[in-house]
Amino acid sequence: MPSAGLAPRRIAQLSALLAMFALFTAQIVSALLPNIPLFVAAGAAGLALDTYLQYRDPGLLAPLGKVRFDALVRQLMRDMLLLVGLLRIDGLPLSEQAPLVVGLLVFYGVHFTCQAVSVLVRRTRTLPIVTRNIDASELRLTAAPPRILARRQAHRLLTFSLPITAGLVLTAATQDATWGGLGLGASLTLLVAGTAYLATWLLPKKRARSEQQVMEWLDKWLADYRPTTAMYFSGGTTSAYQANMWLSTLARLEKPLIVLRERFMVQKIDATDVPVICFPKVSTMFSLETSTLKMMLHPANAAKTSQVLRIPTIKHAFINHGESDKLSSCNPYAKAYDEVWVAGPAARERYALADVGVEDKDIVEVGRPQLAPIRPYAGPPTGTYTTVLYAPTWEGWDGNPGNTSVVLAGENIVRQLLADDKVRLLYKPHPMTGSVDPRAGAANERIKAMIREANTKRSGARPGAEAAAELARRTAELDKLTSTSFRASADEMERMLLQGTPSGDREAAIAEATLAWEKAYWASFPEWEHLIVTEARPAIFACFNVSDLLISDVSSVVSDWLSSEKPYSVANTSGLPEAAFRAAFPTVSAGVVLTPKAGGVPDLLDSVRHPEKDQFTKARADLKEQLLGPSDPPSLVRFDLAVKALCAEADERRVRMGSRLVDEMPSPREAGDELTEGEPSEALR
Repeated sequence: MPSAGLAPRRIAQLSALLAMFALFTAQIVSALLPNIPLFVAAGAAGLALDTYLQYRDPGLLAPLGKVRFDALVRQLMRDMLLLVGLLRIDGLPLSEQAPLVVGLLVFYGVHFTCQAVSVLVRRTRTLPIVTRNIDASELRLTAAPPRILARRQAHRLLTFSLPITAGLVLTAATQDATWGGLGLGASLTLLVAGTAYLATWLLPKKRARSEQQVMEWLDKWLADYRPTTAMYFSGGTTSAYQANMWLSTLARLEKPLIVLRERFMVQKIDATDVPVICFPKVSTMFSLETSTLKMMLHPANAAKTSQVLRIPTIKHAFINHGESDKLSSCNPYAKAYDEVWVAGPAARERYALADVGVEDKDIVEVGRPQLAPIRPYAGPPTGTYTTVLYAPTWEGWDGNPGNTSVVLAGENIVRQLLADDKVRLLYKPHPMTGSVDPRAGAANERIKAMIREANTKRSGARPGAEAAAELARRTAELDKLTSTSFRASADEMERMLLQGTPSGDREAAIAEATLAWEKAYWASFPEWEHLIVTEARPAIFACFNVSDLLISDVSSVVSDWLSSEKPYSVANTSGLPEAAFRAAFPTVSAGVVLTPKAGGVPDLLDSVRHPEKDQFTKARADLKEQLLGPSDPPSLVRFDLAVKALCAEADERRVRMGSRLVDEMPSPREAGDELTEGEPSEALR
């Protein structure tokens, strides 16, 4: 069932469509009658509405495109109706109308010529690869042409048609063809000039290198950079977080590289100094086979992963994007990799129990190096409020009611928390909540409404204006470091030009700016106010560091939280008895299990405030080591050792293959003997 938030959008869309059809109907009727005032008003209003919507909200007219009534057809029909109207108006001789018809046909001819040129320009500016953090100036990268000429056909037609429509409308009103001629002349002049200007991007000076030259340049760059380890990633528009969580770890490695497969993903990757190369086509990706690249890290399984696994010179390790007790953490696809890197012994046992073909010898425990920013437990709450983080996961693809607590338990959990005057609630739902099951989306909205209502019943001192100003300043500083501003007309090539070799110290600067931003963010709210956190900032780890208690579902959030050894609770909406639930999901073993009615929340809060009542203190420490491995050596050290070990295996394989080729290659004498015994070579014929 669609949410109520969509209703205003649909009403606006229907209103726009009805207005468009009403104006066309009025223009047709007034042209046939003829009714000059109505004809003039309908023609002008139709073009004005169409142009306005194309610039402000083109989605409102999207249904017309699905029935082949797009902007081109609409404008063509509008112009034809104007000509029909002129034929029906007495006092305008045919000899004056004929030049207008010819001029209009010439205009459309120029429009289609401009469209053809724009297609050629876009093709020449689409390179076989896309890069970031790499100096690609040798490829003759240039700024993009204006997008109204190169990429926005509808906007171009409607905008350049304005003088024509205005001239023809005035001709209809005054019965003077001069106005129509002036409008046509102005539109033709502008469009011809625009087409000629766009065509300059086809000249050698503005044209990028050919595909072969680009690939030769890439081979040279790879030879100079000499990468050893790459992170390979392919996915949809919302999956970039799976790769982004590994950026800080990857940046610490020697000569790292990021390999992507989708062009749009280049801009989805967070700010980093690590070089990025996108290979949209398989054929271009095999440039990596002859490079110094020894191994690839895979944070996710994707359909295109099998394509890179074909490269025999590279070793592959699956590192996942979080671990939990769910079956998705033991995907059978993992057996396709040379090694599977997990956090701790629990994941090793999980694979053994799942029996999906991953051998124990191929599993390497490396911990979770991304968890370094999470601060350890420092005792019970010392202030007025106990900060509780409720971070449920999403509903997943399989319809299992135990995936998320939002639907069956979320409102009860939040209601119990809000009933305690000494609780400050941070609600951070998974960004994909409601994307599959509308009930989850509806429950999520009701929870947000409950929190907003609870805030209206609280009062107290608020930070002054200086806190908001500090947050705005820190936000601007962080945005400057983590994003690149582009012109509206910028295309892929221009972004490559602007995102060349980075300064080299971005990682440290971003880390420092992020800490300053987080401090300013929390300081901008009063300590008694409940918060709904749905933006990318603050990140989940930042929420961990200000919280005393986590309530979540069976997900990687729980595993990551355990690195702090703070108290936590998991909602059981699976329908299993508590004993069976704990047995099925080991991450639950050191936490309080809540039923869908959430009746255990008061006792849970009491144990957080009074650690002597906490029965799971030792269990959390033991489970932390079971899930994440030992603290010594640190996870970053173990991860680095695993990288070096797999790179060494890649080197050994190359040596073996090289020796085998030498052994199989005939000696010069043997080759000569074979030549004398067989047919004469081409050189001797």
